[in-house]
Amino acid sequence: MKNPIYIQFIKFPKAELIIGSFEDKLCLCDFKYRKARRAIDKRLQLGLSGYFIEQSNNLLDQTKNALEEYFSGDRDNFNLPLLTVGTIFQKSVWNSLLEIPYGETISYETLAANVGNKNAVRAAGSANGANALAIIIPCHRVISASGSLGGYSGGLSLKQDLLNLEKLSK
Repeated sequence: MKNPIYIQFIKFPKAELIIGSFEDKLCLCDFKYRKARRAIDKRLQLGLSGYFIEQSNNLLDQTKNALEEYFSGDRDNFNLPLLTVGTIFQKSVWNSLLEIPYGETISYETLAANVGNKNAVRAAGSANGANALAIIIPCHRVISASGSLGGYSGGLSLKQDLLNLEKLSK
């Protein structure tokens, strides 16, 4: 039997997001118009044996409020119940991302080392890019060792804006 994954679309001045919950846990907070949109959605639906239904609930309302506070500079962490869907390695990368302090960045190399394999830079970067909980799990805080931004599913302009927001709000 298929299970409902409740979703909502929300728009902010610089980003349009899709957020989703499954069994009272946030499983989706991603950019509505990203290249990997279908792959992320498919991974969630298959992994949770679920289907998307556009309907609000308390957790999605809390998430919207938390994101509004974040974008206005009034929130520096999220205390929402999370559910990640991915491989063991991807989950280890996403858990490592949660350890990056607000307003700080690390390199992809450091991310790979933090999950126990300093040689897995590309794999760590790929897992970072497969994050379905953007902003909540702060994949935007990972940059290249050279200091360049690297990539970002929401676009490099938004990545820079998020990093600037966090530095100014700190």
